[in-house]
Amino acid sequence: MIGKNTKENCIELIGKLRREQILTKEEYLYLIQNRDECAGELKEQAGEVRDEVYGKRIFIRGLIEFTNYCRNDCIYCGIRRGNHRAERFRLSAEEIISCADAGYELGFRTFVLQGGEDPFFTDEKMCAIIRALKERHPDCAVTLSLGERSDESYRSMREAGADRYLLRHETASKELYGKLHPAEQSLDNRIRCLHVLREMGYQIGAGFMVSPPFQTEEMLAEEMHFLKELNPDMCGIGPFIPHKDTPFAGEAAGTVELTLFMLGLIRLTLPRVLLPATTALGTIHPRGREMGVEFGANVVMPNLSPAAVRGKYLLYDNKICTGDEAAQCIECMKTRMRTTGCEIVVDRGDSLVR
Repeated sequence: MIGKNTKENCIELIGKLRREQILTKEEYLYLIQNRDECAGELKEQAGEVRDEVYGKRIFIRGLIEFTNYCRNDCIYCGIRRGNHRAERFRLSAEEIISCADAGYELGFRTFVLQGGEDPFFTDEKMCAIIRALKERHPDCAVTLSLGERSDESYRSMREAGADRYLLRHETASKELYGKLHPAEQSLDNRIRCLHVLREMGYQIGAGFMVSPPFQTEEMLAEEMHFLKELNPDMCGIGPFIPHKDTPFAGEAAGTVELTLFMLGLIRLTLPRVLLPATTALGTIHPRGREMGVEFGANVVMPNLSPAAVRGKYLLYDNKICTGDEAAQCIECMKTRMRTTGCEIVVDRGDSLVR
């Protein structure tokens, strides 16, 4: 790259990434550090790659947040066990199934059951819910996002019919992981769980935060190599957003610009990955999710939880769509996605990675 200006270097590296689907850590770092010059080219290339693999289809996942009890005390999280101001709730099995029934009528063919690591929801209870959902809607996928559980728990839920499991690793840096979590949690076990889930036949979802306290640009470059090696079916990333009742209350939020840039890098590194435009991205910018799609995302996750509890599942402050009914959410989302030239489709949207 000797003798070339920054813009030319960016075009060359992004072209290389599209062809080879990997860069050195130093090359990723160069792009991240010069993202203002690189963003336009990356946006164009990431959108083209998404269209080549998936077309202009956006897959919807019906998110059902069913408990905000959690045994963990992650420093950044609003539902951490140490937050005694959180208004706790649990949905009953009947309420969860009712949310899915309503979502099915609206066109959802994937349901994401998400909660804190709540011991109340035993394997027996979760398996009963999963079996009921699969019996009522056999053409749908059931995705779980329940954190770290035992291998036996993962196996029993898989045998009950669960198809996918989302377990964001949050950061591939042990140093940073230790600053974001209490000592009883370990990155090694988090990653071990992801490999166990894949071996059991789940489609797996990983992901990281963008710009939590103590994260460096070098760490973001390393994330790309971790993801390339893991090769997940799904990858959910979003900006760090502080919550007022956590030790990180006064920290700065991540930016939409850096989050979009990382989405684009992921799309070129993992062309076949399912890549959400997250609620957190929509929280920090009015068009955040639409811009995420423009940078290569192809999944959105409207909320099917009862409106009465949405304002209680607050991992961070100012979360959007906490008052909308499910039907409002999906109609709004369809309109928003059309502004990007893409269309929401009624489809399970299974992984093409394997």
